[in-house]
Parts: sequence; C-alpha cells; structure tokens
Amino acid sequence: MLTAQQQHLVHEVLAPYAPKLIAVFGSRARGDNRPDSDLDLLVDLGVEVDLLDLVGIEQELSERLGLQVDLVTDRSVDSKLRPFVLKDLVRIDVAA
Repeated sequence: MLTAQQQHLVHEVLAPYAPKLIAVFGSRARGDNRPDSDLDLLVDLGVEVDLLDLVGIEQELSERLGLQVDLVTDRSVDSKLRPFVLKDLVRIDVAA
C-alpha cells in the first residue's frame, strides 16, 4: 500500500484534475509487492484530459514517488480486465 506521505504526494499531483476516484490495485494493493514493484493507480478525473496529460501526470507521479507508476483511467479499463482490477482495488480518500 502507500504511506501517508506517498498518499499526500498523489493528492498534490492529482488535485488540479479534481479526482472523483483514486485507487491502488495490483501487487501493492494486495500487499505482495516487491521493493521494485510498480504502483498501479486507477483514477477517475473530474476534468477532461488527453493522452499527453495522462503521460505527464504519470511521469510526475513516478518522479515524486520514486517508483514506476502505471496510471489507468476508470473509463480505459478493458471490460475483460475490469474484474481483476476491481478485485484488488483499495480506494484512497479523494478529500485528503
């Protein structure tokens, strides 16, 4: 999972995009991550962003957190993968 400091950094980066949902999934959500595991984040942003914006957000998160971040929007999750993503989902309070 994420430390309180990491969650704060995630909020700082995502705040300009008015997130409706921020959640961790994958190995860090399950607690079976390794030190070099990436961070899988699922977001639903309250403002429209394009692919370049998402890449920039992902890069900023990776740099500020010091680990590789894979940022996925809720709308972009493939219907076949959605059950696996939702199974591990751990929400982060968007109001923090």
